[in-house]
Amino acid sequence: MARATVDDLVTVARSRIVRYEPADAHAAQSRGSLLVDLRSDVERWEGGVPAGSFHVPRTVLEWRLDPASPWRNPLLCDPTAEVILLCAHGCSSSLAAAELAELGFERTGDVVGGFEAWLAAGLPVVEAPPAPAGLPGSGPAAPES
Repeated sequence: MARATVDDLVTVARSRIVRYEPADAHAAQSRGSLLVDLRSDVERWEGGVPAGSFHVPRTVLEWRLDPASPWRNPLLCDPTAEVILLCAHGCSSSLAAAELAELGFERTGDVVGGFEAWLAAGLPVVEAPPAPAGLPGSGPAAPES
């Protein structure tokens, strides 16, 4: 049997999620959808963050959003909420969104082109807040612009 490539995995993941153009993701966020930034602290400190987004590092995403996890973030663990993930360029967020679908999240997706496309679209960005005390990915949303 042929071995899958990462491109195969991304294609399968994208067939299971909603993909949002940056402006559509921003509009959904304005209606109450959760925008979750998966990027590293360094990327966030260097480039800023989408206003009103939550930071959950990719390495702990499932633990912070799984309602059954003892390490969940209570602000983010509602599987009926619309959750939109954002990474640097829009690939790892596709894989992560498909993982959330496996956890039972009914409305999950990602931003086409990631943070790079968010910036190019001129959408609101603020300075990254300091990392909150406690477990990574357990903090509140970034300030609004």
